[in-house]
Amino acid sequence: MTGRAPLRRPVATRPFPRRTVPIRPTRRGRRIRRASAGLSPVRAGAALAMLASAFAIYGVANSSAFAYEQLRIEGAGLTAPADIEAALQDIRGQNLFRLTTGPSEAALRELATVADAIVSVRLPDTILVRVEERVPILVWAVGARRYLVDETGALFTRADDAPTADVATLPVIEDRRAASAGLSVGRSIDPVDLDAATRLASLVPADVGSAAQSLSVIVSDASGFVLRAKPDGWDAVFGFYTASLRTPELVPGQVRLLRSLVIGRESAIDRIILASDTDGTYIPKATPSPSPTPEP
Repeated sequence: MTGRAPLRRPVATRPFPRRTVPIRPTRRGRRIRRASAGLSPVRAGAALAMLASAFAIYGVANSSAFAYEQLRIEGAGLTAPADIEAALQDIRGQNLFRLTTGPSEAALRELATVADAIVSVRLPDTILVRVEERVPILVWAVGARRYLVDETGALFTRADDAPTADVATLPVIEDRRAASAGLSVGRSIDPVDLDAATRLASLVPADVGSAAQSLSVIVSDASGFVLRAKPDGWDAVFGFYTASLRTPELVPGQVRLLRSLVIGRESAIDRIILASDTDGTYIPKATPSPSPTPEP
């Protein structure tokens, strides 16, 4: 005996018989009739309205009744109306419904006196321009030419072209330097010169202890910035300024020194030299020679 299990013969399986599934006839459902896609009265009316609107918009956009013909200007005091109109000449006659205002505003900002501008449409045929102009703080005089200067130092127009009451009250800087002969509208004053000029131009006689009627500012190649008491008063030499070594920050100290030299001796002073804010001296007026004693 080997202990091996006896072999079993496989039991044959009987195949299941195939069942034939009968084919049932397909039942037809009821046919659903859809609504006709034809044009209803409501749709026809809407389409007609849209078509009419399109024709109306086309007609308005091409009608000469809405062309730019008139100009209204607000805020212009230093800017000549003719210059504004010339800047907008390219859009003259253009239909306002198709107008883009951006290029017109950019053209107006190119004018020297204009800081900003807004262009808007006023139907049927008008353009409204609101101008924000540069604000003058000084008159810069070079010989017979007088320019208006704004806070950035830009010479933006001739003072003679803007004879307003405000311009007449502005302080004047008389520039006698040879290099300044080339200044013109569109150029700018050096920032250091502008700083010194605005500090000195803001002074009044009482600030320096003077009984003069007024003070004027002169800048020259020989002496730099000079403050003059008018009429027929003294000259105070403030000198030259640079961006680093001798800056306009010296001016307040020089003014205090000037005041200490002027008070009590103004009528005897001809010229004052302010080397710094602590070092200064003065030159007295020449003593008139005594008249000769008449001979007996």
